[in-house]
Amino acid sequence: MNNFSSRISAIPAFSDNYIWLISGEGRACAVVDPGDHRPVLEVLEQHGLELRHILLTHHHPDHTGGVAGLLRKYPARVHGPDDSRIRDLDETVVEGDRVELPELGAEFSVIEVPGHTRSHIAFHGHGVLFCGDTLFSIGCGRLFEGSAAQMQASLDKLADLPPETRVYCAHEYTQSNCAFALEVEPDNAALQTRSRQVAEARSQGLSTIPSRLSDELAANPFMRTREDSVVDAARKIDPQASPGEETMAVIRAWKDRF
Repeated sequence: MNNFSSRISAIPAFSDNYIWLISGEGRACAVVDPGDHRPVLEVLEQHGLELRHILLTHHHPDHTGGVAGLLRKYPARVHGPDDSRIRDLDETVVEGDRVELPELGAEFSVIEVPGHTRSHIAFHGHGVLFCGDTLFSIGCGRLFEGSAAQMQASLDKLADLPPETRVYCAHEYTQSNCAFALEVEPDNAALQTRSRQVAEARSQGLSTIPSRLSDELAANPFMRTREDSVVDAARKIDPQASPGEETMAVIRAWKDRF
């Protein structure tokens, strides 16, 4: 098991969001994408933790809505993308920057991953990836502000990370994503296995996150847009779809209607 992963825990929020809590050896901690301050404050007070850092992947309110409430209680430093729609930023970061969390003995590199939004970023380090709404387990984010070409390029960046990377996305969408993915690749054995595991976990009320990047490369159709099986599925909708971004566009639009 990735030892750093043992320092990460989920704070559920809303109907399906995860706010990620990163703990250290002492009381200092950080959170990723706090859409609601209330469950975070409850956990911090319960465990005697002090919030020192807030990491934001993008501007959507279910990822940023709790920042102001947390800052009323803790003098945390807020790190996020250069986007005027995000308030209270102390540090704006871009591709290649490093976010240091010295109180936690941690640092993360910043990866720009537009597609879901134009300024979306991800944080990678210590064998883990906080990717917000760009990459989901067996899925990817809707293209609200970006293009299929941008999403393809963003997922290609993430695909180049070490395969053992643990993927911490921000929503519990895996079971519904598996249902769609099986429409795209019904004969994918890795996907069939993942779908069974996810169904069992959810039947017990367990989280399906984090996943491993290797599993996403084997079973997530949005990470497999150059595979013959996924391209062939896209061509049943658009016979002219080529591998890569055109296949991405077709299956993302298909998922939107699913």
